[in-house]
Amino acid sequence: MSRVSVLGVGVDRVPAGGLIDAAERLISLGPATVAYANAHVLNTAYRDTGLADFLNQADLIYCDGSGVRLATALLGDPIPARMTGADWIWDLAAAAEGRWKIYWLGGEPGVSAQAVARLCERHPKLDIQSDHGFHSRTGPPDAACIRRINSFSPDVLLVGMGTPEQEMWVQQRRSDLDVPLVWCVGATADVLAGTEPRGPSWLVQHAEWLARLKANPKKMWRRYLVGNPLFLARVLRQRLSKTET
Repeated sequence: MSRVSVLGVGVDRVPAGGLIDAAERLISLGPATVAYANAHVLNTAYRDTGLADFLNQADLIYCDGSGVRLATALLGDPIPARMTGADWIWDLAAAAEGRWKIYWLGGEPGVSAQAVARLCERHPKLDIQSDHGFHSRTGPPDAACIRRINSFSPDVLLVGMGTPEQEMWVQQRRSDLDVPLVWCVGATADVLAGTEPRGPSWLVQHAEWLARLKANPKKMWRRYLVGNPLFLARVLRQRLSKTET
């Protein structure tokens, strides 16, 4: 699968509906790591070389934002589809039911458990466990968390701690995790549990960032009102640089 370079990070050209098929291949091959790219992630990676290195070394990095789709179009190599966790998580649950074990690590205490409960309402045979995402980075709590994950022997570990915390957590512990596929998922558990409103579906389809900004302006204003124009300016600079060369 070819990649499109956006601000120094390669984003895979995953076709619409192809994400779970790609994950299935990685589970069979393992160990593998999956990450996502949106404007916030790429803005952070632009000034954080550790994050950029992690993303470029991931086995799969897919487009999670309309801003990245716009960026790839401006750069002349459009990504075919945008995929966000609140949508594909249902497809993953359907594919996993009766086949794969999933461990979901992330969110405030109780949030991932609520997300798991929602998935199990629709997929009662889903074999899944969860834990919150606020374990210490080193020491007994973190080590105990890794032991719980490995003792469950999941096929997929979902890690949702926000960027860059989740990516760095995975990078530092990947060799300790006996899991075929580790997948960074951001705030997917919060959306599924209802602690982070997603907004009306028509707005989500065209500009989900506006829905998130409206739902939580105090938390999100800098990410979107400052970050989005900055991201676009950086992409236009990359386009200009390509044109000049």
